[in-house]
Amino acid sequence: MFEKLFHLKEHNTTVKTEIVAGLTTFMTMAYIIALNPNLLTGFGAEGKALWNGVFMATCIASAFGMFAMAFLANKPFALAPGMGLNSFFAVVVANIVGLTGMSYVASFQAALVIILIEGIIFIILSVLNVREKIVNAIPLPIRIGISPAIGLMLLNIGLGSNAGVYAAGNGFSAPFYVMRDFFGALTPATLKTAMGGDGYATMVLYVVTMFIGLFAIMFMDRRKVKGSVLYGMLIASVVYWAGSFLFLHVNPFESLKTASFLPPFADMAETTLFKFNFAGFVSIGWFTIITLVITFCIIDMFDTIGTLVGTASRAGMIDENGNMPNMKEALLSDAIGTVAGACTGTSTVTTFVESASGVEAGGRTGLTALVTGIMFLACMFIAPLAAVIPAAATSSALIYVGVLMMMGLKKVDFSDMEQLLPVTLMLIAMPISGSIGHGIGIGLIACTVLKVINGKAKEVSALTYAISLLFLVKFFLAL
Repeated sequence: MFEKLFHLKEHNTTVKTEIVAGLTTFMTMAYIIALNPNLLTGFGAEGKALWNGVFMATCIASAFGMFAMAFLANKPFALAPGMGLNSFFAVVVANIVGLTGMSYVASFQAALVIILIEGIIFIILSVLNVREKIVNAIPLPIRIGISPAIGLMLLNIGLGSNAGVYAAGNGFSAPFYVMRDFFGALTPATLKTAMGGDGYATMVLYVVTMFIGLFAIMFMDRRKVKGSVLYGMLIASVVYWAGSFLFLHVNPFESLKTASFLPPFADMAETTLFKFNFAGFVSIGWFTIITLVITFCIIDMFDTIGTLVGTASRAGMIDENGNMPNMKEALLSDAIGTVAGACTGTSTVTTFVESASGVEAGGRTGLTALVTGIMFLACMFIAPLAAVIPAAATSSALIYVGVLMMMGLKKVDFSDMEQLLPVTLMLIAMPISGSIGHGIGIGLIACTVLKVINGKAKEVSALTYAISLLFLVKFFLAL
């Protein structure tokens, strides 16, 4: 059955490899299941019912998008509400509250209309091949730079914001960054004072766990162990759990004692499921509506394009011209996921950069995406179990995959400034901005300007000029 659906032999893979790849992808991105409702509801400040509704929407919409990716495009890419886009959505909802005086829930439901419109626009553009033409219009230097730039972005996540270690009191309220804090200029004594004893000890355990997991993955990969990324994450998890018991005197499974395994369908039906507030949407004002729709479209489009091109390049899924087969279907799956997100109650669903971990584990077909999607649906019932996987284990995988994606730099002609400058700017912009789309935009602008000042303006397509101009407007008008 799987062979007929996904053509496993043609893609030189097996059912076992695809399942392991799907589980690997799931483990590296499972954090979004709890983080997304936290971000969209102020960590539960807007009510438990809304939090539950967004939680359910995250699981269902992500699975819906991945099933589309599996059966329409037969690609191993996973989808979920995009980081950055969900934070922007939360800001938009807060602004709607201030602009209209509506409640947060009513404003949230009005903002869902924006996501619905964005998704419908993308379905139309995907069916008409417009999004695919935009992909094909991306110049070669940008395509070369996407994969290593995403690699640096993954390294930044793994060594930084994925940490999630917070200190109790003493004003140290942000997640620590491994390279800034643990390996930074502060001395251990200073850090202990700033973070408090428990916070510092947790950070040390995190770093130790992360590196044990990383080297375990590398050790197994060197010996051609299938599923090395997944096994490395499991080893890292065991190390963290043992360290929590022995050194922090904390039971990492404490939350399971009071956890509920019943999906909150009633809360979802009350707050987010097809709860479009069209009257509130219209009250925002048409200029604001148009600006927001364009902004969401730009960010989502180039985040998705960047992830697909970068990950497919790493997996050898592109042809001799740098194009990915079934790109239209992959983009359509992304658009379907966004519409599903709007209908169930979450922000824009997009292709996740963490898909690279599953690709590195051997995933080559839609069966990988199908497995990950099934795991997201299962999380409606087993979310408490997914929550005990430590962020340190995820970091091990993200760092490893990030390093591998840096290999794409070997394709850069370092003697050609028309390649080197755009790629360098992308390498800096993506991890700093946290947006693949913004990195591509800066690279496109640089590439276009260099062509013009070097007297090669005719080599730039009209579509590339238009996209570069659109990014200039976005950046300078802060859309």
